Amino acid sequence: MLPGAAVSHSNFAHIIHDITLLNHLGARIVLVHGARQQIEQELAESDLQTEIHQGKRVTDTEALACFIKAVGATRFAIEAELSTGLPNSPMHNADIQVRSGNIITAMPCGVVNGVDLQYTGKVRKVDAYGLDEMLFSGSIVLVSPIGYSATGEIFNLTYTEVATEIAVALEADKLIAFTKANGVEDDNGELQRQLTLLQCEKLLLKKETTDSHFSLKACYNACDRGVNRAQIISYTEDGALVKELFTRDGFGTMLHRDSYELIRRARIDDVGGILSLITPLEKEGILVRRSRERLEQEIEHFTVMEIDGTIVACAALYPFIQENSGELACMATHPEYRKNGRAAKLLAHIEKQASKIKMKQLFILTTQTEHWFLEQGFEASSLEILPQERLKLYNYQRNSKIFVKKLK
Repeated sequence: MLPGAAVSHSNFAHIIHDITLLNHLGARIVLVHGARQQIEQELAESDLQTEIHQGKRVTDTEALACFIKAVGATRFAIEAELSTGLPNSPMHNADIQVRSGNIITAMPCGVVNGVDLQYTGKVRKVDAYGLDEMLFSGSIVLVSPIGYSATGEIFNLTYTEVATEIAVALEADKLIAFTKANGVEDDNGELQRQLTLLQCEKLLLKKETTDSHFSLKACYNACDRGVNRAQIISYTEDGALVKELFTRDGFGTMLHRDSYELIRRARIDDVGGILSLITPLEKEGILVRRSRERLEQEIEHFTVMEIDGTIVACAALYPFIQENSGELACMATHPEYRKNGRAAKLLAHIEKQASKIKMKQLFILTTQTEHWFLEQGFEASSLEILPQERLKLYNYQRNSKIFVKKLK
């Protein structure tokens, strides 16, 4: 979802290069562009003024002519960039295929709160089958904010609505919205890296009329209607699109409907991810060494925290049923995700697991992390609290300290 202001920005060529790179890597891309800046310029040159009513332009016959001209010019500019193949350029011999068509069927908005919006319309139907056909041929699909009615009329549409409706119709993996700002900021001016739908609802209560606000609303609507992720990134930042898709934490602000940060039972195919977490700690002597074979045998005891498909934390719970207690072991967090409460969140999840199976207490054996466990409510204890089965395995040479926590 690309606003018209991005097309005239100096970074636009870099955005196109990133899009073509993704296309070569096999990503199926629909590019929906806006043209508000170009429309306003065309109206000014024609000495016309139009009313903006609730975020939508009132489009009369004269304004429609300006709209068609501005949208067409913007579209041609994008197609020209996508066709660039000069030697020594990132797109040399790229041979990008760009396709489009009458994908959007539109209908008039009609009279809204007493104002007739005339040729301003809304999306009635998306030709998802036609889009799929173009995408699976390897083409980039370029869609303008124009819709056609069953009677042959042309309607001015908002590009945010077009992008939302296409994302929903295609059941897209992600909607990416380019804005001037690099995401959404809170009242203190701090960038919000991720937002739930509920958090987004609170932000949308502010009645703003900026492009960023309309983009956020579009992302919210898309996620609320089935798209799992939406991302707001800056069109002024070189490489923002690539950074968003190919770095673990992404770029800008992500809005998500599913659990971006997921805590779940470990599976056998998680063994490699768990090993990558615990091996450095084993080398430092913080954790007892576990082989891949042992992990595979004990995987049912493990719980992992997953962020966007990557395991960033793990812990194991070994129950001792007769003593109504359990051992918390092999707790590890990726270095980039420490000091932000994720380990405590994983511990709370483990404690709930233990309580469900009637455990009265958790105990841990540690050599170097006693202060963290004390902060989480554990208390120093002694060998006497260990179940006999566990006591037989105690490594006196390692001399681990023992801490226990009563469960509610």
